[in-house]
Amino acid sequence: MDRDTAEPTVEEVPGKRAREWADYHHQFSAPSTYVYDFVWDFTEDAEGPFCTDVDGNVLLDFTSHVASAPLGYNNPKIMEKFREFDLVDPLKIAGQDFYAGGGWPPEEPELPGPTQLMDRLADVTSHYDMDTVFLSNSGAEAVENAIKICYAQGGHRAFTFDGAFHGRTLGALSLNRSKRAHRKGYPEVGGVVSVPYPSTEESYRKDWLTGGPGGNVVADKLHPEQGVIDPEEVAFLILEPMQGEGGYRVPHGEFARDVADIRERYDVKVISDEIQAGLGRTGEMWGIDHLDLDPDVITAAKGLRAGATVANEDLFPKEKGRLSSTWGAGKIVDSMQGVFTLDAIREYDLLGNAIERGRQLRELLEDSDLPNVEDVRGRGLMLAIEFDTKDRREAVVEAAMKRGLLTLGCGYKTLRLLPPLDVTEREIDLGFDVLQNAIEDVA
Repeated sequence: MDRDTAEPTVEEVPGKRAREWADYHHQFSAPSTYVYDFVWDFTEDAEGPFCTDVDGNVLLDFTSHVASAPLGYNNPKIMEKFREFDLVDPLKIAGQDFYAGGGWPPEEPELPGPTQLMDRLADVTSHYDMDTVFLSNSGAEAVENAIKICYAQGGHRAFTFDGAFHGRTLGALSLNRSKRAHRKGYPEVGGVVSVPYPSTEESYRKDWLTGGPGGNVVADKLHPEQGVIDPEEVAFLILEPMQGEGGYRVPHGEFARDVADIRERYDVKVISDEIQAGLGRTGEMWGIDHLDLDPDVITAAKGLRAGATVANEDLFPKEKGRLSSTWGAGKIVDSMQGVFTLDAIREYDLLGNAIERGRQLRELLEDSDLPNVEDVRGRGLMLAIEFDTKDRREAVVEAAMKRGLLTLGCGYKTLRLLPPLDVTEREIDLGFDVLQNAIEDVA
């Protein structure tokens, strides 16, 4: 496949083979969030945002597997380096109990692994005085370990935000406030307080600011004289620097500064959940880099290819066994891919590309006067289109797929766009043309 000339080419999506594959899959698979019957054929040509399905259709993927494939498919920026690695067994080791080295010296071995991934993560979080990493298997585990290290510092209360999504393990579920289906019927960690997440000037003034003693909904609750929560009981406040599942909502700048003031005044630990917004997706390495707010903990996964909880050494428990994971630091290929991804972001200035191509796509969306579109928002290559109804959003996702463009929904009636971080000007134009036709035909 020549990425420079490839275009979406679709006969029928889903085709006969894709439908048959999906039917076979569901004979064994528990129900999950299957968006559509697109079946990627990983034995066929794919590069960057272009991929081939089992029926031979070529599609343009603007989902990046929900930001889990930040460079798309078979990207030479990392695949060239992978070719130097001959697969070994075991590819997974008990990483919290054993070390793995890919040559010498440990600072720059021939082939990087978990140690070098942690080194890179400490480097790209050093501006927040973070220097210590705990690797895990997933974003939910990264969040679980973030809240564990905060609870270990003292306190049993926590703040989360309306619209939040932090994972599907029971502890992380207790922090979710985006969809009822995620939490209903499951037991929850107690002491979690929900507050608004203001993303507009109206919501900031109406839902966040108050006439109370603290001036906003959180500070009121923590006020030393009139508050209802003792600040010493609060272990952490967790937020997404740009909400994902909740609808790609960008936080109001003054709201972030208010949270920074609460952190400073009451010594409340702030966890920035960067599972989707991190790793350059918004045009900065971390989504929280856009805000006047310093986090105490950063959680990463998806595009990192592994889960990671990052903080200052002083925040982590000193007692052995308080944190552990058999596979967490032992996924050799995943760690290597995480290192190659971080290195590619720097080597090819993919932060700059995310800003430039994100601006291009956003301007195309805003200037085209698309029917039934109520809002276009986001940062970098993490963009959203909000429609007038959920049904219309679903119809656009379906219509775009049938034309060869993969997109995803989020929130209630919002469509999200996540092109690869090295997406080109031509690919943005291609994707927009398909999406524009889909939106207009649905209208």
